[in-house]
Amino acid sequence: MHDLVIRGGTIIDGTGGEPFAGDIAVENGRIVQAGGKAGPGRRELDTGGALVTPGFVDVHTHYDGQATWDSELAPSSWHGVTTVVMGNCGVGFAPAHPDAHHSLIRMMEGVEDIPGAALAEGLTWDWESFPEYLDALETRPRAIDVAAQVPHCAVRAYAMGERGIANEPATGDDVEAMAAIVREALEAGALGFTTTRTTAHLTADGERVPGAFAEERELLGLADAVGAVGGRTIGWISDLDEEAYELGLLRRMAERANGRTWLTVVQRDERPDQWAGVLDYLEEVAADGVALHAQVAARPVGLMLGLSASLHPFSTTPLYREIAHLPLAERVAILRRPEFRARLLGQRRNHRSRLMQDVTGGFHKMFTLGDPPDYEPAPESSVLAEAERLGRDPRELVLDRMLEREGRELIFFPFVNYSRLDHRDIRRMMEHPRTVLGLGDGGAHCGLISDASIPTYVLTHWGRDRTRGPGFPLPWLVKAQTADTAALYGFSDRGRLEPGLRADINIVDFDRLRIQPPVMVHDLPAGGRRLVQRAEGYRATICAGEIIFEEGEATGALPGRLARAA
Repeated sequence: MHDLVIRGGTIIDGTGGEPFAGDIAVENGRIVQAGGKAGPGRRELDTGGALVTPGFVDVHTHYDGQATWDSELAPSSWHGVTTVVMGNCGVGFAPAHPDAHHSLIRMMEGVEDIPGAALAEGLTWDWESFPEYLDALETRPRAIDVAAQVPHCAVRAYAMGERGIANEPATGDDVEAMAAIVREALEAGALGFTTTRTTAHLTADGERVPGAFAEERELLGLADAVGAVGGRTIGWISDLDEEAYELGLLRRMAERANGRTWLTVVQRDERPDQWAGVLDYLEEVAADGVALHAQVAARPVGLMLGLSASLHPFSTTPLYREIAHLPLAERVAILRRPEFRARLLGQRRNHRSRLMQDVTGGFHKMFTLGDPPDYEPAPESSVLAEAERLGRDPRELVLDRMLEREGRELIFFPFVNYSRLDHRDIRRMMEHPRTVLGLGDGGAHCGLISDASIPTYVLTHWGRDRTRGPGFPLPWLVKAQTADTAALYGFSDRGRLEPGLRADINIVDFDRLRIQPPVMVHDLPAGGRRLVQRAEGYRATICAGEIIFEEGEATGALPGRLARAA
C-alpha cells in the first residue's frame, strides 16, 4: 500500500523527454514508481490525463525575512514552486549584530522594496551568526522547502561595522574576517555567496549598499572562501558598465570558487545588444572549463505603475506629493476634480535617474495589463499609441487609466527585456546553453513588481498562448524550471520524477491554467502591502509527498524544511 498514488497522468518528468502516460506512486516522501500501473494507495488522485510535473525550483527569491514568520511562502507556493532559494543580490539578515538590525532592514527595504515596518515587526532576530539563522529557519514548519545563500552586504556590515556599511575599502584583516564568516555559513549549509554592484541597489536612505565598491582583493578573497568549501555557488549582480574588467574579475572568482558562478543578464534599452555579447563570453569561458552561468527572466521585468503601487508618472510631482499620504479613495476623489487634474497635468519635472525619466515620460512602453495579463503587448496598444489615435495628451490618458477600478488599475511598464517591444530577445536568452531561468524575485518588490508568477507564465505563454512568435515544447519548459534550476545549486534529490527522488509534484490542468492580474493586498506584518498574483489550473501541488495545495487552496500540510547544502 503506497502512501499516495497519482493515477492516469500525462507525465512530464523534468528530463526533457517526451510526455508519457502512467501513475506516480509515493512512499515516505519519495517517489517509488513513475509510469506504468501502480498498486493501491492510502490516498489516490485521479488526474484524468492532466499534466504531472516535478515541483518547480525557483532560484531567485527574497523570502529571507518572510520565511521567519510565514509558513505558506506565497505567492511562490501558489505557482507550483516547491523549493525557493533566497539570499540573492547580496542582501539578507544574517549574520547580524543586534545594533545592525535597522541598517539591514534599510538595505532590504531599499534594494527589494519590502516595507521596512513589516520587516521590523515580523523579523524575530533570534540569531546572530549565519548558522544560527539557518537553525532558526529550520525550526519553523512551512509548506515548501527553503534554501539560503550568505549575502555580502550583511557579511561586510558584521565584519567591518560602520566602515563596511559606509563602503570603506577592506583591509587584509577585514577580508580574512569576512572569508571566515562565509566559510562558516557554507559549512553550516548555505548554498553559496551573493554580491551586488549595480547602481540600482540602494538602501532606503539612497546610499549604495555595502560591497558595491568592493575591490578585487576582497572579492577574490571571498571567492577563495567559497572554493575552500567546494561545490557551492557565487551569485553576482552588476550593470557591467566596465564590462571587460568585470567579466574578467567574475571569471577569476569562478576559477577560485570550485563550484558554479552566475550573474544576472537582462536587456537594457541603453545597451540593447550587450546581453548577447555577455552570453557569448560565457560560452568562451565554458570551453576553458569555467562554470559561469547567467540567470535570465522569461518575461520583461515589468514595473506595475499605479495609485496603489510605489510608483507612477505623477508620484514625484510636487502637487501629487501633497496628497500622497491620503487613503486611496480620497486620492481618487481629488484626482477626479477637473481643477486639480489641470494643475497636476501642467506640472513637469526633470529627473536625474534614468528610471524616473522613463517612468514619467516613457509612454511608448506603458500598457494596460488587462485580464488575462498580457506581458507581450504590441506597440500599437501602448498609452502613447492610443493617445495619438485619440488626439489626447498621453499624461492625461495614463491618469485616466490609473483611476479605473477605483484607482486600483495598474499600468505595465516593461523596464528591461523589452527594447524591441516583443519577446524575440528573451527567447534567445532562454534557449542559450549557459542560461538558467530566474529573476522572479518572490517576496520582494512588494509595491512595484509582481514576477513571482513567472513559473506559471513559462508554461502558459511559452508553452501555449504566444501569438507574436514561436514558443517552446512543454518538456523543455518543465526541465528548464525543475531539473535545470535544481542543478545550478547541486540539488540531486529533486527536479525530476524518478524513483528515489523527493516527491515534489504538480498536477496541472493545462487547458485551464492561467495567471490572474496582480492585486495589492495588505497582509504583511504591520499591515504592509504587497502585489500578489493567483493562478488557476493547479489541481494539486505536493511537497515531500504531502498535498499542500488543492485547486489553489492550502491544505494546512507543512512538510517543507530548510534545504541545506550537503
